[in-house]
Amino acid sequence: MRLSRKADYALRAIRYLANLPKGKLGSISAVAEAEAIPREFLAKILKDLTRAGILMSFQGVTGGYRLSRQPKEISFLDVIEAIEGPIHINLCTEEGDCPCSVAETCQMREFWMTQEDIFKRALARHNFGRYRKRRW
Repeated sequence: MRLSRKADYALRAIRYLANLPKGKLGSISAVAEAEAIPREFLAKILKDLTRAGILMSFQGVTGGYRLSRQPKEISFLDVIEAIEGPIHINLCTEEGDCPCSVAETCQMREFWMTQEDIFKRALARHNFGRYRKRRW
């Protein structure tokens, strides 16, 4: 399992926006430059995050992006699933019928369900309130 570049960039963009002074908007160009993210790719990511309700978008010359809620209310799980969709670490854990031919007698499904739950809870525990720059 590997986190996609798109999800990694999304996490970095949210971290950047979480560190802006209250009321300040982040432009695509500023985020792209600060986080070394290709601008056009970032534009698509920010659009996805806005659609998911994590960001708010403001149009115009002075427009940009800001978080839709407090940084501590946005988890890593929220951001990753906004980009990747629901996380499943094995086919056995996806909704619906398991495609496996031994699904009815499989002893591994419970293991995978437990591991997925542990992983998701770990991502949900980490929020962007924890990754703000310290203000001295």
